[in-house]
Formats: sequence, structure tokens, C-alpha cells
Amino acid sequence: MEHITDTNITQQQPTAVTIGNFDGLHMGHRALISLTKQFAQEESLKSVVFSFSPHPMFVFGKKPDFALVMAPSEKEYMMQKMGIDVYIEYPFDKQFSSMTAEQFACDIIFEQLKCKVLIVGENYKFGKNQSGDYELLRVLGEQRGVKVIYVPSVLFEGDRVSSTRIRQCLKDKNLEEANHMLISPYFILGKVAEGKKLGRTIGFLTVNIKAHSQKLFPPNGVYATKTLHDGKSYFGVTNIGKNPTVDGTFKVVETYLFDFKKMVYGETIQTYFYKFIREEQKFPSVEALRQQMEKDAESAKQYFHSEEYDDWREKQ
Repeated sequence: MEHITDTNITQQQPTAVTIGNFDGLHMGHRALISLTKQFAQEESLKSVVFSFSPHPMFVFGKKPDFALVMAPSEKEYMMQKMGIDVYIEYPFDKQFSSMTAEQFACDIIFEQLKCKVLIVGENYKFGKNQSGDYELLRVLGEQRGVKVIYVPSVLFEGDRVSSTRIRQCLKDKNLEEANHMLISPYFILGKVAEGKKLGRTIGFLTVNIKAHSQKLFPPNGVYATKTLHDGKSYFGVTNIGKNPTVDGTFKVVETYLFDFKKMVYGETIQTYFYKFIREEQKFPSVEALRQQMEKDAESAKQYFHSEEYDDWREKQ
């Protein structure tokens, strides 16, 4: 996969393109990307996903607490996994946002990308003051021999799937609904960092992930998780929080993996979140914490042997 992070996006071969922020790569995003890949294959085009960096919400700052479902490195990883030919993270700033809809469509998408097929969501808006939409793209495309196709919104349980809806589910600890819309469970991808090493002293060797600062974490607490390392998967429990029992001050993502005894500092792991187990709490002693960790581990094991997990068992 060719990954472009600057304005040098000119392509030498004709392309099929889809545009959006694609935060989370939920089922709606995947419908766009799947159709783009289909047209690319059928018409001998390169498949292109055109996104923006940073996310426009960071540039305009309308929501101070805004965070990403997927960190940039996680989204790149997923694009590679999905078999995209070209993944573009086009630099986004206020000057770029002032470009007219016609300029963006004609100069960047149609000309520089040699676009022959353009796939967009039915509600896609773009250009200065969000003045561009599918109808404008259709008209401009007809003038230049570009096939423009819109994809209807994807619904889950009667409502439109969106990154905003998924963010709210994560904040509400509703992992089940968020994960169904994401198709692949919410995950954190990062390198293992050294922690306080308390776990090993009480029989629970843990791994700590240093994740991207702009990523949205579920609320502090304990979760049933599955972690991938070196091509193998391990069930476990993950605590998100500040370790109040030992007076921690910084948020950490700390995972106890069942049947895992390796030291993997500096290595990359990927942790999938399936179910909320309990709130983070401060215990009166380290021994009380150890006893609760035993209960948490048992709760997670029961989940992974339950019918509730069966749907995921079949998918992965």
C-alpha cells in the first residue's frame, strides 16, 4: 500500500476514489471502501482512500473533548489490512478548508488523482462552508467523464451508523453496540511500555500499552479483552485508569494476559475490548487488589466461554 501524508498525491494511473475521515472504519465506511475496491478491480483502476490529517475537529476545535476512535497508526494498519492501493492523509488546515467545493473536486480529486470512479456517502459535504454535496459531484463528474456514485447510510438497529454514535457508545461503556458497528471490536494498538511492575509481585504479570494521545479510551475500569502478540492471541483483562490503590497519577492501559509470561517491552501488541466488567476503584490494600484481580480474571474467562462471545468466536 502506498501511504501519502503530504500534498504530493498525483497519480499516474486512473483511480477509483472514496473520500471521508473514516474514523473507526465502521460498517458505513467499509461499505464505501468495499465498493471502491470492487470498481477498481472491475475497471482496472487503483483503489484510493482519501482522508485528512489532522481530523478537521482538531483544527476547528468545536469540541474540546474530541478524540479519535482510531489513532492514525491504527487506521493506517487497518487500511493496509483491507487491501487499499493508495491511502492518503491529506494535510488539513483552515486555509485548505476555505477551498471551494469545485476546486477540491476538480483540481484535487479529478485531476491529480486521475479519478474515473468516485464513491461518497449520501450525506457527504465538502468545500468552503460545506457547500459541496453528491449532486454537485455528479454534475462535475458528468462534465469530465467521471462516474460518481453515492452509498446510502448504513443502519444498525434502525439508526444511522456514524463515528459520533460509536464514540458515545464507548463513553457509555456500551462496547457490544460499538463493536457491532465497528465490525471488528474496538482496539488499542501500541508498544509495550514499562510500568510500576506491581503486578508481578502479586502474581499478575501485566503489559502496559502506551497509546496515542488523541485516541478515545472507554471510561476507566476493567474490561474483558483479547490481545494479539507475534501472531498469537491471548485472552485477558485490561484495566484503564490511574491505579488509585498505589496512588497512580497517569492514565495507563494495563493488561493481564492468561497463560502469558513473556517480557515484551518495546514490542507492539493489539488489544481488543469486548465487555465492561467493573468500575475502577481504590482498594484498602494491595492484597485486596490481588483478590479482586482474581475475580476479574474469572469474570473474563466466563465471558469468553459464554454464548455472548459466540458471535465473535465465529468471526475471528
